[in-house]
Amino acid sequence: MKTLVAFFSAEAGRTKRVGEELAKKLEADIFEIVPEKPYTKADLSYMNPLARCNREKFGKKDVPVSGRVENFSDYDTVYIGFPIWYGAAPNVVNTFCSAYDWTGKKVHVFATSGGSGIGKTAEKLAPYIKGVESVDAKLVHNAEEL
Repeated sequence: MKTLVAFFSAEAGRTKRVGEELAKKLEADIFEIVPEKPYTKADLSYMNPLARCNREKFGKKDVPVSGRVENFSDYDTVYIGFPIWYGAAPNVVNTFCSAYDWTGKKVHVFATSGGSGIGKTAEKLAPYIKGVESVDAKLVHNAEEL
């Protein structure tokens, strides 16, 4: 079976860097989770209560993803990376996860965040990755921490 590294990265690019390092280290396939409508700097300005990221999170809105992972059933291990938004995955990650059958897969969540801890991130992601064999979550700064 195969390993996939899927990640969503906001404007700083930290999660993208870690995802790419990890995929290279594991010789895994890689998929960048990109919203159909890309985020602008204003969309990510979480200090503004009207910013898109806040409207999506508090409105519990699905955020359509551009593209799909080919042959997702071929993967037995999936690493999912993202920055922590309000103690959880950004909604675009939840939408991505909802689109696939996770039955029997091992999932490793890696989060990059400047100020938030990992908290209950894995528990909050669980409804979107039903059927996983196991899941763990870790806050990281680079791929060597995984």
